Amino acid sequence: MTNLQNAPVPPKMPSPLMNFEGLNNLSGVLPPDTNGDVGVDYYIQTVNATYIGIYDKATGNQVAQFSLSSLWPSSDPCGASDDGDPIALYDPLANRWLLSQFGNAFAGPPFYQCIAISQTPDPLGSWYVYTFLVHNSKFNDYPKFGVWPDAYYMAANQFSGISWGGQGVWAFERDKMLQGQSAQMVYFDLYSVNSNFGGMLPADLDGTLAPPAGAPGLFAEWDDSSWIGPNDALRIWEFHVDWSNPGDSTFGLNGQPNYTIQTTDVDPNMCGFARNCIPQPGGSALDAISDRLMYRLQYRNFGGYQVLLSNHTVDVDGSDHAGIHWFELRDAGSGWSLYQEGVYAPDSNHRWMGSIAMDHVGNIALGYSVSNSSVYPSIRYAGRLEGDPLGQLAQGEAELIAGSGYQLSSYGRWGDYSMMAVDPVDDCTFWYTQEYYATIGDRSWQTRIGAFKFSDCSIANGYLDGIVYDGSLGGGLENATVQAIAGSRVYTDATDATGYYTITVSPDTYTVSAWKYGYTMQTTTGVTVLTDTVTTVNLTLTQTSLYSLTGCITDSATSDPLLATVTVIGPFGDPITQTDTPQATGCYTFTLHGGPYTVTAEARLHTPEQVLVSLAADTVQNFALDATTTNGLLWGYVTSLETGNPVEGAIIQVNPGLTSTVSGPDGYYEMLLPAGQPYTVTASAPFYSPVETGNVAIPQSNLLRQDYALPTAHMVLLPTTGLSATLYLGDQVTQTLIVSNTGSGGLEFEIREVSGMTLPGGGPDPFGYTYQDNHSANGPAYQWIDAT
Repeated sequence: MTNLQNAPVPPKMPSPLMNFEGLNNLSGVLPPDTNGDVGVDYYIQTVNATYIGIYDKATGNQVAQFSLSSLWPSSDPCGASDDGDPIALYDPLANRWLLSQFGNAFAGPPFYQCIAISQTPDPLGSWYVYTFLVHNSKFNDYPKFGVWPDAYYMAANQFSGISWGGQGVWAFERDKMLQGQSAQMVYFDLYSVNSNFGGMLPADLDGTLAPPAGAPGLFAEWDDSSWIGPNDALRIWEFHVDWSNPGDSTFGLNGQPNYTIQTTDVDPNMCGFARNCIPQPGGSALDAISDRLMYRLQYRNFGGYQVLLSNHTVDVDGSDHAGIHWFELRDAGSGWSLYQEGVYAPDSNHRWMGSIAMDHVGNIALGYSVSNSSVYPSIRYAGRLEGDPLGQLAQGEAELIAGSGYQLSSYGRWGDYSMMAVDPVDDCTFWYTQEYYATIGDRSWQTRIGAFKFSDCSIANGYLDGIVYDGSLGGGLENATVQAIAGSRVYTDATDATGYYTITVSPDTYTVSAWKYGYTMQTTTGVTVLTDTVTTVNLTLTQTSLYSLTGCITDSATSDPLLATVTVIGPFGDPITQTDTPQATGCYTFTLHGGPYTVTAEARLHTPEQVLVSLAADTVQNFALDATTTNGLLWGYVTSLETGNPVEGAIIQVNPGLTSTVSGPDGYYEMLLPAGQPYTVTASAPFYSPVETGNVAIPQSNLLRQDYALPTAHMVLLPTTGLSATLYLGDQVTQTLIVSNTGSGGLEFEIREVSGMTLPGGGPDPFGYTYQDNHSANGPAYQWIDAT
């Protein structure tokens, strides 16, 4: 094994700048799946199952705590329960937040991925929520995310029941999700390509420099030669997503990797991959999870080259001694190759469950769990400076917190992952979160959040400031958006009440623009910002007039009007307005101030279309959308005729074809059907009378709404308790039972005689008769007769 670091070095790692308690076991579960990321003002942590903690990163104080499912309606699969495997990511390109967990994991199939995107940079505000049906039968276990310019990418280990179902990869339409619009998903199932593919991670970008324009999303996995031969190797895939024509998207070379990069021969087999492996001072041994890469696969663009960084747990000496194999890949323009790798195991303690990242200088920090039969499970971190010998974490090790307890549970679960992040403000400060035990307990885990920074890391900044003036009314213009762009770097700020703005930027030459709805946009080019200098750019905006923006949305083949959503976005991505067109006409009307807008038309069964409109006069903008299918969509709601309430579980059957579907909690149903023939559609549900509609014509590439109000019977009995009588021998009783139906559905009923009883007495005698003794309560009167 090359580059094995099996001896300690003098500890030179920086001490924590921040060190505070995170979330603990609020749900009584194992493992915690500790994860978190850092933004401009806040740190967000997630744990199973599934709680979100938001912290003021300047003080470490918790400012919010909530369950992730609470962001969705309770009727939604993502709002019904918190199933776990959470992820929190900061999107540095948009200054937004992503939260996610899998959905319907225990009630499925089908299976969902629940994704929430903050509507603003403030995670204490509102969220856009998405419920993606990711598979009808395969469970999306261990989902991991990466932020990329063209998508939020995800990898998951799939299972069919308890059987391995192969590696799955997904792309979610980031641009639409940032605006709260309907978003697409692209999915590849790699089981049929190679069932041994698994444990992939998507690349997640850090830093101020985005990937090259049009760069595909990147995915990686590490494989032992015993899994996929002939050598231990990293495999890299490129995900080219095409949102205009999703069917043209590609993953790798027909699913095979674009790059296979040999690594040093290491042994991932810890304890035969058994859950109970890593020793503690007491309790049961802990899970090493040595069969996959550990989160994240960090990406950085240094301009002249790009970097990928990750790690995984290995047996360093054949004795189930856990250490961490870490690596750095680089692409300087000719493709990805191995730049450096190392195995970190400086003493007899076990180190595992790592997460690794790099700052903008090139320094590396690796966080992990450490334990042994005499060391309580604790949190430590190690690292290297950019100029240290390759393959060596030469700065030694520091401790974030020493454990003082251990896990008693025989279940053994630990991790399943942790997170090393880099502060987007200085691009220097590392933030790490991981679990530990402060007390001895079955599952009394706690989490810690810490931050540290290498002293040689600083970021060269320059500054833009100025005033945006109101050219119509005079004075400064409040809440105008100012944007500075240099290549892939984009910075924004909003003016204060005086019209003043200030932006911290990297030294470069910028195009600076200012805009506010109702005003013109002004742009100044060639603005040079130098290190540690302030460059002032004042801008003046004037009010614009109101104009009409109208148009109609039609199918490009049939010219039929479409039920569509039309969205108007401002030049800096700020939503202006949105409307749904009536299906009868497909037409919309907006009254807007003049300005530059992006107008998007979206309709079911069609490819969305987006156009730029410079509104300076009354304008007509029509859309002819291309259909993605010639089938039509039958949809509608099933309700109770009596109450108007939705009917869940109603069966909607179509004939011919005997196709059927079931209504959801809100009564909604939909069915994709071939167009061009009449159907008979029947809606039925328990306790309701069925309703049938004949000659239902499904339009080509369009929608047909067909609602059903199901009648139900309502039986009324008089008397309400039914009939009851006491009969004595020889008695005859006549009673009347009135059964009426006050509902609108048909009523079928059955009258049954409930078995009666005899009053206290004797018998039956040989002839089958019973009698009542005159000494019994309520027995017959008697008299004595002298029989002498």
